Amino acid sequence: MQAQTHRPIPAIGVVCWRDNEVLLIRRGREPRKGHWSIPGGKVDRFEPMEATALRELHEETGIEAELGPLIGVYEIIEHPTEAYPDGFHLVLIDYLAEWQSGEPVAGDDAEEAVFVPYAQALERLLEPDLKEVLMRAYKLRYT
Repeated sequence: MQAQTHRPIPAIGVVCWRDNEVLLIRRGREPRKGHWSIPGGKVDRFEPMEATALRELHEETGIEAELGPLIGVYEIIEHPTEAYPDGFHLVLIDYLAEWQSGEPVAGDDAEEAVFVPYAQALERLLEPDLKEVLMRAYKLRYT
């Protein structure tokens, strides 16, 4: 991971649904390399968050989607450790999205991209924060 400033870094996540399946990626870089996650990435300077969401979704998976409502905002703070000497502080802004076209193909920093049923997605996600985002997305979509 690149050395970061001492300020939190805004990043976007996208919970993209196709019928009753959700799109997951296997991360190809730290943090959380090799773990399943939702597509997303850092906001570029002067880039609107919604544009970031659709750009990152397409770069990591090849999927085109219609962006839906905001799921929520949370943060990951990792103080310096041997694994992360600089530590990091991400402010994550997560959106709901509905698949429009394309088949998942891993790109950018994703090792793998697949649509999986909701229950299977919950099993693949290791981190409690990601499970919470997925459960919030499910409630938002189905209630």
